[in-house]
Amino acid sequence: MNPWRRLRKDRPVVHQVTDAQPSLTDDVRKREISYLIKMGVRLVCLILAVAVPAPWPVKALFVAGAVLLPYLAVIGANQRGHEPPPPPDLTSSNQNEIPRHRREIGS
Repeated sequence: MNPWRRLRKDRPVVHQVTDAQPSLTDDVRKREISYLIKMGVRLVCLILAVAVPAPWPVKALFVAGAVLLPYLAVIGANQRGHEPPPPPDLTSSNQNEIPRHRREIGS
C-alpha cells in the first residue's frame, strides 16, 4: 500500500454508523423525559414557595423557578436533538461523468 495515499484530500468521505441521527422515537422519548423532569422540579419549587417558612429572597427564588421552568421546559421539548446534516457538496463529483457527446445509447 502506498503511504502517500493517506495524504490525498480527494478521497471520498466515508460515513460511519455513529454519524447517523437518533431515531425520531428515541428523540421524542428523550425530550419527554427532560420535560417531565423540569416540570417535576417546578412542582417542588411551587410547593417549597408555599409551604416553607423562609425569608422573602428564598421564596422569591422558588417562585421564579415555578414561573420560569414551564417556559424552559416547553422550549426544550420543542427543540430537536440534532441539527440536520449539511447538504452534500454537489460541486465536485466522486464519479466520473460521461461527456455530453458520449451520452447517447449506442454511440
